[in-house]
Amino acid sequence: SYSTDRKSREENKTTVESLYRLSVDVKKIRRLKEWVLLQDVAYANELAATLKEMGADETTVASILERCPEAILHTPAEIEAQRALWQSVCQNEKQLIALIEQFPESFFTTKHHENQKANILYFQELGLKNNIITRFLTSAPTVFSNPVEKNKSVIETLRRSYLSLGGSDANMKIWILKLLSQNPFVLLNTSTTIQENLEFLQKNHFTDCEVLQLLSKLKGFIFQLTPVTMGQSMLFSKNVFKCSDRELKQLVLKCPALLYYSAPVLEERLEGLRKEGISVEQIRETPTVLELTTQIVQYRVRKLSALGYDVKRGTLDSLSGTKKDFEASYGKIRAKKERPIFNPVAPLPIED
Repeated sequence: SYSTDRKSREENKTTVESLYRLSVDVKKIRRLKEWVLLQDVAYANELAATLKEMGADETTVASILERCPEAILHTPAEIEAQRALWQSVCQNEKQLIALIEQFPESFFTTKHHENQKANILYFQELGLKNNIITRFLTSAPTVFSNPVEKNKSVIETLRRSYLSLGGSDANMKIWILKLLSQNPFVLLNTSTTIQENLEFLQKNHFTDCEVLQLLSKLKGFIFQLTPVTMGQSMLFSKNVFKCSDRELKQLVLKCPALLYYSAPVLEERLEGLRKEGISVEQIRETPTVLELTTQIVQYRVRKLSALGYDVKRGTLDSLSGTKKDFEASYGKIRAKKERPIFNPVAPLPIED
């Protein structure tokens, strides 16, 4: 831990001068992380030399130090160890320096170096490709802070759960690797949480096959929920759509967002749709529209209305879906609107 007592400490002049020579915006560091400048020992010049050796130019070095000034407090030995570790999963140093520039905080988290090393080896043995592991390192660094035994325990729970739900041995590894690549944060859960959430679905009469279907559709995010929040979301949907338990289950399978989003979020989105003149019956017919934020719904309704398409009539298929899905539907509607009533190149009928 570093001292932050400003009254009893003064800025390290050597550090400040070194940063100025490296074209670093020292005022920015004073404003955001002044405590870094108060430390007795820092390695600004040594770190800059290492980054340049890896291919970084002066502008890149300055950018890295401004965004993550605490990096200069790590010893050259710590930086070299981290460099070697990340190189083991990067294609080359050009890719490595690009990652450091984009995610400096992740690279300079050296506190759990041994855990990082053990987890990288474990993920490689598991079959995860290096490009996926680098994505983990940058976007989910906390996963690597875990002791490798913790991550192994979660993977083992997922493996047992998949097999107990009727998944096959042949597909189990592929399923786990896909789940991890889609959502590495599943590893931050406990084995107990995973088991409780699966039991909740089974108690609500989802078959083993349907539970597997939900796990795949939700990309593992279901493990970041709790039985309480899932229960509240399902109760909200049941009351809004006035449906039976069987009908509710079919709605959830059709739109897992009814399980994933909290009741307040679902209520807000439902009200946004109703303000656009869309009925509850229409939403029940196409519940996937609840996956969209109110802002996206308003934008899409305006675009469709400009073409003369009234979303208050018929289904909401043209409104829902991903951005790519919507653009495809919008394009078809526009093309149909612009199509001439008659074919100008068709031969005219001539009487004999």
